[in-house]
Amino acid sequence: MDTLSYKTLTLNPSQVERKWVIIDATDQVLGRLCSQVAKILRGKNKPQFSPNMECGDNVIIINADKVKLTGKKWTDHEYLSYTGYPGGQRVTTPELLMKKSFNKHIKPGYHPLFIKVMKGMLPKNRLGRRLIENMHVYNGPDHPHAAQNPVVLDINNIK
Repeated sequence: MDTLSYKTLTLNPSQVERKWVIIDATDQVLGRLCSQVAKILRGKNKPQFSPNMECGDNVIIINADKVKLTGKKWTDHEYLSYTGYPGGQRVTTPELLMKKSFNKHIKPGYHPLFIKVMKGMLPKNRLGRRLIENMHVYNGPDHPHAAQNPVVLDINNIK
C-alpha cells in the first residue's frame, strides 16, 4: 500500500495566494455583512484554509456610511468598555461610532463601528489582530487601493 498518499499537505505562508476584494456595503445589514467579511478575512472560503495561518484575502469595504441596522439598534444597542480605573465604564452606541468615523483625525481605512463589530467575529489572539489589519473601510465610494487591482465581490452571492 502506498503510504505517501496519506500525507496531509499544508501550505506555508509563502504559498498562500492573497487577493484584494471590494465589497459594497450599500443597504447591507451590518452584522450579516461583517460575518461574510470575517469568513473572507480568515480564508474560510478557500479550499486550502488553515486555522493557524493567515490565508485570507484583503477586503476593502466601500459606502460604509450606507450600512443598515434593524430595529432601533442605532440608538438602543450599547457597547461597553472599561478603562481599568474606578468609575471607568464607558458606554457607546453604533450611532456615535458612525459619527466618529467622519472625524478627519481618524486614519483613512479605519472605521470604529466596523472594527468593533469585526473584532468580535475574529480570533482573540495574535492572528485576529493581524487579520483585522487586512480590512479597509471607507465611507464613500472612493478608496486609495486601485494599484492592487481589487476584484468587486457581490456579498449577496456568497454562501
